Amino acid sequence: MIRKKKCVAMLLAGGQGSRLYALTNNIAKPAVSFGGKYRIIDFPLSNCVNSGIDTVGVLTQYQPLILNDYIGNGQPWDLDRTFGGVHILSPYQAKNSSDWYKGTANAIYQNIHFIKQFDPDYVLILSGDHIYKMNYSTMVNYHILNDADCTIAAINVDKKDASRFGILNTNDDGSIYEFEEKPKEPKSTLASMGIYVFSAKKLYKYLEEDCADSSSSNDFGKDILPKMLKAGEKMMAYEFTGYWKDVGTIDSLYEANMDLLGDNPKFNVADSSWKVQSRSPLAPPHYIGENAKIGNSIIMSGCEINGTIENSVLASNVIVKKGAVVRNSIIMSESVIGEDTLVEYSIVDEKTIIGSGAIVGGLVNSKRKITVLGRNITVADGATIAPGEIVDKSVAKEEK
Repeated sequence: MIRKKKCVAMLLAGGQGSRLYALTNNIAKPAVSFGGKYRIIDFPLSNCVNSGIDTVGVLTQYQPLILNDYIGNGQPWDLDRTFGGVHILSPYQAKNSSDWYKGTANAIYQNIHFIKQFDPDYVLILSGDHIYKMNYSTMVNYHILNDADCTIAAINVDKKDASRFGILNTNDDGSIYEFEEKPKEPKSTLASMGIYVFSAKKLYKYLEEDCADSSSSNDFGKDILPKMLKAGEKMMAYEFTGYWKDVGTIDSLYEANMDLLGDNPKFNVADSSWKVQSRSPLAPPHYIGENAKIGNSIIMSGCEINGTIENSVLASNVIVKKGAVVRNSIIMSESVIGEDTLVEYSIVDEKTIIGSGAIVGGLVNSKRKITVLGRNITVADGATIAPGEIVDKSVAKEEK
């Protein structure tokens, strides 16, 4: 009996994430903490399983150790399968050469053998730095019904933001007649989400041609998609109307975390109808001291709170000591906020210790500038970290 899969997903998770600065000095962007109990990669992995796609290749490259360890055998996402499941795909030494992934298209090309072993009819290409819930099977069915060669997920964005995206210009039936990469004067507001469904044989053809083209930058947006359009392949836009956030910058990561707060959050991560799975650490229930004050915040298990928390997201095993105030901030796991310390408009990475009486972040002329403290560093007692500062080394004495 021939065994095959209808659709294989390839998740691009190898980017350096340089716009997240100190947060990605030592880990891959998809492994960055989000929403207290998740990592960014939990969202596309959970989307795959919830969509009935059980074969996922995760392409890693930059600082993959924590990400690889986190994914493990895929059990938290029900991706520990004997045929299919989740597979970590890193660049490797071939017989005649050894190459880092040169671009998104080249990363898929280098793993074409992985895809072909499942003989899929369709290949789903995903990015590892987006926060959203999406039924990929609906998009695949749309692709099939339209007899398309490539289908691109798209979302309407504000006109003022459109020039930051690849913009799709479409006919009334949703077919794409033009693809503009970050146009200065966009003709529409329909932005590519970096999610693609390809008919497998077409994908193989264009990847092989792209590899042979020495002038190519080996990128889907810059090379593969424009070539397919120019060749007259049928390309469709699949319009998505739900919550979607590219968390590739400090501001967007901060905003996406804040979107989880409130009685009616912009993004309801706890919706049981589309469960987001994660490899959550084992921790005891959180402890809230008798003098603690908490408002409009997410507090995960293992936390010890003896200070004031307002409008913030705290991951597991965070300690906030007496008199400390954490406001409009994100504190990642196993960090410590010292006595009488003030943390505002900040992202504090994992295992960071802030001493007593310190001041971290705040507003500048009533405007928000996010302060970032990298992982596993120490901020001395009484130190001041200015709003908007990005700190990736321990602060031994007060900064003037």
